[in-house]
Amino acid sequence: MEIKTYLKILRKRGWIILLTAAIAAVAAFGFSRLQDPIYRARILVSVLPARADWGLSNSTKDLLRNFQTNLLTHRMAQKVIDRAQLDMSTYELLAEVEANPEPDRFVIEIVAKDHDPQTAIDIVQTMASIFVDEREAWNQEQDKRDRIDVSIVDDARDAPQWRPKPVTNAIAGFILGALIGALIVLVLEWLESDIIRTSEDVERVLGLSVLGAIPAAEDERALTGRRGERRLSSLPQT
Repeated sequence: MEIKTYLKILRKRGWIILLTAAIAAVAAFGFSRLQDPIYRARILVSVLPARADWGLSNSTKDLLRNFQTNLLTHRMAQKVIDRAQLDMSTYELLAEVEANPEPDRFVIEIVAKDHDPQTAIDIVQTMASIFVDEREAWNQEQDKRDRIDVSIVDDARDAPQWRPKPVTNAIAGFILGALIGALIVLVLEWLESDIIRTSEDVERVLGLSVLGAIPAAEDERALTGRRGERRLSSLPQT
């Protein structure tokens, strides 16, 4: 189709796209506002070899996966609950916690998500502290050259809202609604593609030029009425 045809469709049915986009955006924003917010706290734990040795460095990177496994255990979860005095079970705590090893940076990221921002901070801070204490106790039994130093990079200070994000969801809803509206317009145009209404439609379908057209019934009655008026006005007045 030509650009002129697309513009014609937009002028005719563009309101459908705008309406569905607006409805979807408002619905997404309202639904997001109704949800309880979830806050996300994170902390980084540095895991470094005691000396700059290639073999020890690679061994440390391999151990990060093992450290991740040990962090996400019910044993560790219970220690965190006891030290931070949290009112939850180990299953609930583990459902809120992530441990992400990053071998390239020699760190482990500990993340907690909770409806209460302070609880999320307490979880990551306490878990990191317990992990550091355990590794320091392990280091005391090792040769200084073979130790793996573990420390908290920085304390967890805040827990920004992770979700929902009403504005982001509203924008996504607007885009999705616009796409749905465009699909509705395409379906309507497809359903009406075989209906011929104007001389342009005739020329497009048959590929022939239209030389004349039969007026519609209302137009014909109006034309007949005007002719009758002219005949009456032409009669001699008595």
